[in-house]
Amino acid sequence: MLRILAIAAAILASPVAAAAQDGHAAHPGDGAVAFQSDRIQVRVDGDTNGRDIILIPGLSSSPQIWQGTVDHLAGRNGPGWRIHRIQVDGFAGAPAAGNAQTGQTLTSVAAPVAEEIARYIRERGLTKPVVVGHSMGGTIGLMLAARHPHQVGRLMVVDMIPFMGAMFSAPGATAETVAPVADQIWAAQANSPREVYVAQATASITGMINTESRRELALQNMRDSDQKVSAAAFRELVATDLRPELPRITAPTEVLYVKFNDARMTPEITDAIYQAAYAGLPGATLKRIDDSAHFIMFDQPEVFYGALDAFLAR
Repeated sequence: MLRILAIAAAILASPVAAAAQDGHAAHPGDGAVAFQSDRIQVRVDGDTNGRDIILIPGLSSSPQIWQGTVDHLAGRNGPGWRIHRIQVDGFAGAPAAGNAQTGQTLTSVAAPVAEEIARYIRERGLTKPVVVGHSMGGTIGLMLAARHPHQVGRLMVVDMIPFMGAMFSAPGATAETVAPVADQIWAAQANSPREVYVAQATASITGMINTESRRELALQNMRDSDQKVSAAAFRELVATDLRPELPRITAPTEVLYVKFNDARMTPEITDAIYQAAYAGLPGATLKRIDDSAHFIMFDQPEVFYGALDAFLAR
């Protein structure tokens, strides 16, 4: 098991974001809604009278990663959907705002973003929306569903476990014991020269998307992200253990995941890791998607849409 975790840690430890040096501004588009927040922006598409679904992107990603999903939901038969896409400030060209990292004190990203989404749900009067989160977005979805269970109707987590830190330490690791490792990762990512960081991040993201034609969006999002915000968010993911909070989740939950991107990590080993990770949420459905890397919606869009449709219909 130690060897398995070490391999997984090597896969996950690569930098996955880089600094934006050219001052890009976020462009949420015509569907941007007036919601005052220094952590997130929100774009709304689809049927204004439809059921509500919130789509949360992952680390350094923009709402655009969900465009195919938006198009699919808009074109499917059955009830319409009002689609709320989250833009995390500091990612993909959005100003860092409240997620900015200054001085010696690290500002959390995922946890306050989850709280802002909870406030958005409350202030916009949404009734138990479906929440779908990819990667770090899945972590935010877990936080939201565990800490505000009355606000979430259904939760889909796309390729994320509740405690990434377990892959950076020996069995029995806790958030406290893995914190020094998380700090080292933060220091390496936050202080790396831009050209080195971009090169490492490019290699990392390339391995996360098998479909070559779909890589450029994620790579551009990475290049337009604030390096320190992304590094702090990654540190937070490693140091945050949501396993004790899983029993608080009452929303029906489905986890889609892929085999770890390493030949030594077999499907069976991946299955075992996910089953152990979500043991505290016995009602969760775990579904492995084959022939896909981390961005399932890019590599296996039709399979992803089929899984999402089935989940929404249940």
